[in-house]
Amino acid sequence: MKTNKFIESAAPGIANLKPYVPGKPISELERELGITDSVKLASNENPLGCSDRAMAAIGGEIPEMARYPDGGGFALRAALAAKHGVDPVQITLGNGSNDVLDMIARVFLAPGRESLFSQHAFAVYPISSQAVGATLTIAPATGYGHDLEAMSSRVGESTRVVWIANPNNPTGTWLGGTGLESFIASLPPQVIVVVDEAYAEYVDEADYPDATRWLDSYPNLVVTRTFSKAYGLASLRVGYSLSHPDVADLLNRVRQPFNVNSMALAAAEAALGDQAFIKRSVETNRLGMKQLTDGFRDLNLDYIPSVGNFVTVDLGRPVEAVDRELLQKGCIARPVANYGLPDHLRVTVGLEQENKRFLSALGEVLA
Repeated sequence: MKTNKFIESAAPGIANLKPYVPGKPISELERELGITDSVKLASNENPLGCSDRAMAAIGGEIPEMARYPDGGGFALRAALAAKHGVDPVQITLGNGSNDVLDMIARVFLAPGRESLFSQHAFAVYPISSQAVGATLTIAPATGYGHDLEAMSSRVGESTRVVWIANPNNPTGTWLGGTGLESFIASLPPQVIVVVDEAYAEYVDEADYPDATRWLDSYPNLVVTRTFSKAYGLASLRVGYSLSHPDVADLLNRVRQPFNVNSMALAAAEAALGDQAFIKRSVETNRLGMKQLTDGFRDLNLDYIPSVGNFVTVDLGRPVEAVDRELLQKGCIARPVANYGLPDHLRVTVGLEQENKRFLSALGEVLA
């Protein structure tokens, strides 16, 4: 790799920082291979798109495109407050929930402070933490998911942020309410615990908790959500956090002005009002998940049981060569070697024909 001549001028932590690697865009595959009918199952997007109400709301904002958006996101925060039963001052809006995660790191982490997360956890946690010079502490996973006992044993005097994705990306594993709340209750008050619920809308498990219900009991709890997954607004980039008002006040001090655009604000508010679309998305996901996992079993492949809108499959061999051949067949999935899973491929649940095409291509490649 070419040496960057400005590396010595960069802030501590940047030199060894590896940037986030997104799923390959369809346009990139088409440029590289000339494929015009590709299937993208790489980025956990909603294959149904977004709500018609959200689409109409976007159109309504176009005539005002020359105007800055509402920097405080008043209407969206009011709608979210009503949905979650909180005060609007507890809500921080982000340019996607990743933006809020980055704000948390900038507010509560620094050189000499520790950031704690699980093995196989979402890549943004170490990226945002390392960017501000914090020390990374990684607890070993159990069954590809969070081991709360291992995490608890690693909380020390310098720990300032603990990150928990529930369900976790890229493994799809999840934590039940009793164990998770006990873990949160055990943390010192100066330790911020982030429960990232980006895929919460897809989960249908009796013991899956809505961590926002615990906000009154734990002032150091921050819960993040997104409109990029079940709501189908990934390209507009809008997410949010719910927290104690004092935590939200600090996050809003570092939040960039106008960080959520007018179309995103309007679309997110409209999407909240279309729960019929969410129900249809969840049902599509349920059927597609069964289709994929049945297909993996037919191919004698192990997979990690998932409650998200994706499933990670063990190919039993290094994933790079398989992924290359899948791309040649116009199928884009997500290798997750960077998460410590070199033989695994994360597959987003798509529409029936998309899942069918992917399974057929995978069978051909493995054969």
